Order: sequence, then C-alpha cells, then structure tokens
Amino acid sequence: MYVCTLLTDPAKPTLDPALVDSLRNAWGGGDAQWLAPDEAAAFSLATVPDNRWDVWGDLQTLGVDLVILPFEGRRKKMLLADMDSTMIQQECIDELADVAGVGDRVKDITARAMNGELDFEAAIRERVGLLQGLPETVISEVLASRITYMPGGATLLATMKANGAYAALVSGGFTAFTAAVARTLGFDENRANTLMVEDGVLTGQVGMPILGQQAKVDALAQITGRLGLADAEVLAVGDGANDLGMLHRAGMGVALHAKPSVAAQCDVRVNFGDLTALLYLQGYARSEFVSA
Repeated sequence: MYVCTLLTDPAKPTLDPALVDSLRNAWGGGDAQWLAPDEAAAFSLATVPDNRWDVWGDLQTLGVDLVILPFEGRRKKMLLADMDSTMIQQECIDELADVAGVGDRVKDITARAMNGELDFEAAIRERVGLLQGLPETVISEVLASRITYMPGGATLLATMKANGAYAALVSGGFTAFTAAVARTLGFDENRANTLMVEDGVLTGQVGMPILGQQAKVDALAQITGRLGLADAEVLAVGDGANDLGMLHRAGMGVALHAKPSVAAQCDVRVNFGDLTALLYLQGYARSEFVSA
C-alpha cells in the first residue's frame, strides 16, 4: 500500500479539492484525507502509477508538489538535516564572503559545488581561503544580521521530537553556525567543519578532516547505530549534491527546494512547501503540529 500526498505553498495555500478528487479517481485511490485545508491532502494507492512523473510535471506548473511513498513506516524516528539553504535560507560561507568583499566569486563556487560540478573538498578550501584575515567577530555579526530560518523548521523539530524522534544537524558548513542553529531549533546534536582562527582572525584554513558527502552518510550510520535505529526509520533532508548520499540511504530522503541536478536524483521532491511539508509526508495533520 502506498500514500500519495499533494502539497502547496502554505503562504499561498491553493490546493484545489477538485484537483485532488480528479487525481484520486484517475488513479483509483482511497478517500482523500485533508491534512490542512487548501494546503495538503493525501490518499491511499494500491500501486505506484506508471504516469507518476508525467503527472508530477503537470502539477509543478500549478505550484503543487506530489509525493508517493510506502504507507507503512511513514513516521520516522530520526531527522537528519542539512543546514545551509535547508534549515536556514542562506549559505553561511556566501554571507561571510559578502562581508569580506569576495561575495560574487564565492557564490559562484558555492553554486557549482552544490550542483555537483566541483569537488566539494577542493571548493570549500578555495572559498575559505578567500576569507583569510576576516575578524572572528564577523561570524556573530552574520548570525545576528544575515541569517534567517527556513519557514516551518521550528515546528518540524518540535513535532517530531514530541513524538519521540531524534534530530541531528549535519552540515558541510561550519560549527560556528551549526551550534547556534541547532540550539535555536532544538537539534540534539550538530556536526560541521571548523573555521580555523588565530589571534582573533580567520586563517583561511579549514580544520581536518573536512566534512563532505561521505561525512553525512557516516553520521547517519553512526547515529542510527548508537540509537539502535534502522536506516528506514530516518528522514533526511537537504538541497545540494553533497546531501545525495544521506538522501539515498535514509528511509525517506527529501530534496527540499533542491538544485535541479540534485532533485532529478531523488523521488521525494518538495519545491513549493516549507519544512512543515516533511510532517505532512509523514502523515501528520496540521492539527497535530506542535508549536516550538
């Protein structure tokens, strides 16, 4: 048994009941369950339709996300999340680079690395090298004035944790940022790279070893092993090429507002919903959401 979930932007909820009923009837689905009025609905399916991706493409033009998942085991016991452009709306290194006056150059490298066009480790070394000489105080300034949280993140964490889940933030970014984000949102632990500092200024070097795609896969394996969980019980979310390993290994790997080259490699794609979409995909109704 499978479940088909239809989602739209919660800031502009325009999910048409007629659309849901039309698709449900065409696919021979069960009765529609509205998880949130005009925003999210789900219905059961006996099999995955052959024209799934054709329909997905048509719905994308209407601002609607379509996700089909196995019904059993939808609610996950662990959240493993990327940080930059996933839990927060920025790329931290791009913001630091902007302050350093090398913003455009670093943003280009970041975009190419997240699309999988560049080696992640080489790209992070190059970008951090351009930050050499920045005062360490810039980190707290960027956190205070430039970092904004992805809508729905606090609710996602509060709801999953209230239902017994463990939450880990694993980033190819930097501990100076993940520690603050994890504390604010309620993550149980965080892992990231370390910006080296000497005499109060950034040295332009990254602490070793550099955490890239494999480090996120290793984190999933290590944390599930410690908690006695199976990979199938993990929900992973990210947007870049360095997230693909954990997205493919987790029981539910969500490409959230992901780069096209990344989304194309994932079956679960959320382009219009915010982070609360991850709750709808697990079968939570809005009435079950827990406020942060």
